[in-house]
Amino acid sequence: MARTGLIYDDVYLGHDTGSHPENAARVKDTYEHLESTGLLDKVIRLKPRPATEEEILLVHTKQYYDHLRSLPSDATLNLDADTVFGPGSLDAALHAAGAVTSAVDALREGRCSRVFCLVRPPGHHARPGRAMGFCILNNIAIGAAYVTRGCGLGKAAIIDFDVHHGNGTQEMFYEDGSVLYASIHSWPFYPGTGAEGESGAGAGTGKTLNFPLPAGAGEDAYRRVLAERIMPALRAHKPWVILISAGFDAHRADPIGNMALETGAFGRITTDIVEAAIEICDGRVVSALEGGYDRSALAASVDAHIGALLDSAGGV
Repeated sequence: MARTGLIYDDVYLGHDTGSHPENAARVKDTYEHLESTGLLDKVIRLKPRPATEEEILLVHTKQYYDHLRSLPSDATLNLDADTVFGPGSLDAALHAAGAVTSAVDALREGRCSRVFCLVRPPGHHARPGRAMGFCILNNIAIGAAYVTRGCGLGKAAIIDFDVHHGNGTQEMFYEDGSVLYASIHSWPFYPGTGAEGESGAGAGTGKTLNFPLPAGAGEDAYRRVLAERIMPALRAHKPWVILISAGFDAHRADPIGNMALETGAFGRITTDIVEAAIEICDGRVVSALEGGYDRSALAASVDAHIGALLDSAGGV
């Protein structure tokens, strides 16, 4: 029987960003919501480990990693205009990236078939040599490279439905044919990347798929892209696992986003992805939290997302 896991740890609360939109209450409130609804009783609860230097250097530069390690442990500063770094930030970032590699381990060891990583800080804007857009380490990219190069398990695919384009993830795999990166995002919008013509280069030609949508797009547009464009590419790519950059800031209530998805749409989108995974890669899915900044909408959307992982997996 397929099993669904959830990775969470209070270490993520130590990344103290104050009143920043990406704050600790996002994951704390979501976890408490899942506990109150009884959903936590239906998943296998897993703990993350910190990502190793070797794993991080699969996608990030040594210079950037050393820079993060050299920052003062008792001060709060900004890595860029949007990204706060304080005393607990590096530990949280290492455990956020390590959650995704831990999830891959759970899949390859047969302990789970799907895993959702309730983590922060998010990751998909983090570039090889710098932080960006609330992101310190690129969690999902580290996980994908861990699959392909770290463990030699085969190819990987990433589906990113955050309202913002995952520019860092795209950059890391733009010339890498072993990772298919598909993004559905608002356009024009931050960070200004993700035009449809950005489709990969060299060995990665055709392995970057961007689907920019206008503000206000809803569920039908997202699911049409999945069915007509992304699913055929997944079948051709034949990944060992599908990874999801699960941003919930395309929710209609999100204060930063500009899309029109309802809570239930995230469950149906997830079901579409898992059904493809069942067909293509024995149902293996690893999902990691990216954006989502209305705390009530985030908690409800994550609930729908995990519920779809459970329903498709047949529960624990």
